[in-house]
Amino acid sequence: MKPLLICDCDEVLLHMVRHFGVWLRERHDIEFSMAGGDFRTSMKRPDGMLVDFDQMRALIDGFFPDEMARQTLVPGAGEALAALGERADIIILTNLGDHCRDARISQLAAFGIAYRVETNQGGKGDPVARLIAEHGDPVTVFVDDLAVHHESVAKHAPAVHRLHMVSEPELAPHIKPAPFAHARIDDWGAAHRWIADRFAQALPAAPTGAMP
Repeated sequence: MKPLLICDCDEVLLHMVRHFGVWLRERHDIEFSMAGGDFRTSMKRPDGMLVDFDQMRALIDGFFPDEMARQTLVPGAGEALAALGERADIIILTNLGDHCRDARISQLAAFGIAYRVETNQGGKGDPVARLIAEHGDPVTVFVDDLAVHHESVAKHAPAVHRLHMVSEPELAPHIKPAPFAHARIDDWGAAHRWIADRFAQALPAAPTGAMP
């Protein structure tokens, strides 16, 4: 049975926020601050007021899928997946609307990343648990940039090795390590080695964080 790598896309495989920020400024006269650390506190109108939640969601929906061509590949991501894919199954689990799935598949394929893509809305713990069961419960590594998804996976699939990665160098210093992840690594060279070591050990992950 092959190991399984379940990997997020935006800010893990592809840069998103740097290009989203440029688009916001060009098209909507909205400034995006990397130091905000969160979409809810990063987007400001010309009058200095934060963008409200509904407008924030609408702007993100406006970027996907029409502006996805702006996104660029994270250095080392393609090479790492190609090497890991020689011994493991790989699934890209991305939080986008289902209508964006084909666009995401084509986008990744253009960068030479041609693996199964699953779209999701909400926490990733339940879909991760389902994918693991589908693959026969192999040793699994989960990579994501958002702490909330590491907590969700810790709850629903606690044996998964969880790697927190924020690949945008301007954003990473403003994001605290996810408490429910086993490690925080922001570059693919070191991440590749960490993931390969987890696969080589072929053991389930130890618990982390403090579940309620």
